[in-house]
Amino acid sequence: MTDPAIKLKTLEKSHDFLIGIDSDGCVFDTMEVKHKECFIPNIINEWDLQAISKYAREAAEFVNLYSVSRGINRFPALVKVFDLLADRPEVKKRNFKLPNLDSLRAWIEEETKLANPALEEKVKGTGDLTLKRALKWSRAVNDSVEKIVRGVPPFPYVRESLERLSPLADMIVVSATPTDALEREWTEHKLKGLVKVIAGQEMGTKKECLAYAIFDRYQKERVLMIGDAPGDLRAAKENGILFYPINPGHEDISWQRFYEEAIDRLMQGSYKGAYEDKLIEEFKAYLPATPPWKA
Repeated sequence: MTDPAIKLKTLEKSHDFLIGIDSDGCVFDTMEVKHKECFIPNIINEWDLQAISKYAREAAEFVNLYSVSRGINRFPALVKVFDLLADRPEVKKRNFKLPNLDSLRAWIEEETKLANPALEEKVKGTGDLTLKRALKWSRAVNDSVEKIVRGVPPFPYVRESLERLSPLADMIVVSATPTDALEREWTEHKLKGLVKVIAGQEMGTKKECLAYAIFDRYQKERVLMIGDAPGDLRAAKENGILFYPINPGHEDISWQRFYEEAIDRLMQGSYKGAYEDKLIEEFKAYLPATPPWKA
């Protein structure tokens, strides 16, 4: 079986700088439409949550859009949604029986490439009904995304930033989204030619994808991850590299600042330190850990 991450592991270095870029909610304003129109309706339908749909929607929006877990892989996100529902008094009062996700939790713990191909193999090997249901849900999400998500352009200053960086840095997409969807979106908006590799969830975690690309090629003070979620920040810092935040709800301003200010600092060597620390502190304030119904 071909290594899905081979393009990252054999990345050809053309410049001294490497830029990793998240996609959903970072480059494209697709987080809201994908979760509210694709992920959440399929959670309710495929997991039979119609009787508690209001609370399922609130939990899923909090997990995927408005909290510190924003941007995490779909399978751990699904588990978090069910955990929030299990703890919610309104759900308990309705005596609603939530599905047991123990086998999905175990798979998430043992597998790093949390994507349909790896789940398909696990289902074939075990026949587990919960994993089979999770796979059916995930496929339904992908079908909805393909049908619904289109015509969503990149945020202002994204194209200008990538075009400015193109002669200065090697760039890769590092995302928890399936690669097919990423390829479709980056091709639709004529951005694919600006990046060397589009790395989706099939290639590994964001931490792993960055490590594959960096390995024995780039000095870490010349590697930057751009993202809109705490998971992007963690992936950067666990690799010892720099991070530039795209603040949720303030994406236009974040990209303009990157284009007008941060690129110069990165190239001049004045990004790391007080400047980066201030940006990260500001970013962390946007995403709470406690849901509003518990506050």
